[in-house]
Amino acid sequence: MSLDGSRLDKISGANQQDVGSATSEGSQYRGARGLDPEIIAEIEKRFGFDKPIHERYWDMLKSYIMFDFGDSLFKSGSVVDLILERMPVTISLGLWTTLLIYMISIPLGISKALKNGHPFDRWTSSVLSIAYAIPGFLFAILLVILFAGGTYFDWFPLRGLVSENWDSLSWPDKILDYFWHITLPVLAMVISGFATLTLLTKNSFLDEINKQYVMTAKAKGLTQREVLYKHIFRNAMLIIISGFPGAFIRIFFTGSIIIEVIFSLEGIGLLGFEAITQRDYPIVFSTLYIFTLLGLLISLISDLTYTWVDPRIDFEKRG
Repeated sequence: MSLDGSRLDKISGANQQDVGSATSEGSQYRGARGLDPEIIAEIEKRFGFDKPIHERYWDMLKSYIMFDFGDSLFKSGSVVDLILERMPVTISLGLWTTLLIYMISIPLGISKALKNGHPFDRWTSSVLSIAYAIPGFLFAILLVILFAGGTYFDWFPLRGLVSENWDSLSWPDKILDYFWHITLPVLAMVISGFATLTLLTKNSFLDEINKQYVMTAKAKGLTQREVLYKHIFRNAMLIIISGFPGAFIRIFFTGSIIIEVIFSLEGIGLLGFEAITQRDYPIVFSTLYIFTLLGLLISLISDLTYTWVDPRIDFEKRG
């Protein structure tokens, strides 16, 4: 748990102007004289300011290793409880968005590479250009206006991940209710994410298709499908895999903040944003710590995926 000096000054009643005015008016208001030294000492002890800075630093490291982030300065409850409470929303948005983006972008990018210059490639490029130009938050507002009771249709809910009576629903109804709530937010996040990955996939495959080893494989009598999935695919996918950790964290954290605000979804992105505006440092540091660990984990998975896609890659040092 940490507390900055300016906030401690505010707690101890360091506003000299208010104190001076209260004194000049002969006020007997207890708060005008600030806090007692005993109370200030208790506050300093509670937040660790009575210890040397190096001791506070090591205490913080030990607490973070044990995932003990202390209590929020402005919200009731511990930081861990707040994060666990918001986790289902962020996981739902991130996983479904990532899954849909990759399921759409990779097959579409491969098809565009194989049909480069054909009408299919041209009209899909136009669609991708429009999708890339539309900001996710603007598309989210458009979805609210059209389908969430804004002006036209009232087909989808505007608040929460599930309905209030979700516990009383049967399992099929719970699944339908969940997807009913998650549809618009996920669509708003997908629209601006799949265009870039589709073009990256297309360009990567085009670059590999024009290489010498592809012509050699075709000359040996291999079919187009064999050449594509046995030779081109593993080489072209390396650049896509390398960008996955950054894309994953961006979708999970920065990409969901505005969407969570628009659709009133209480996720980690919104929690971190509120903590920054309120200077709730325990939440800010803990969310950064968790997403850093996620980034390291995803990077490790990406390295392992390299060796799975292309067994020729070996991270061991050769003599």
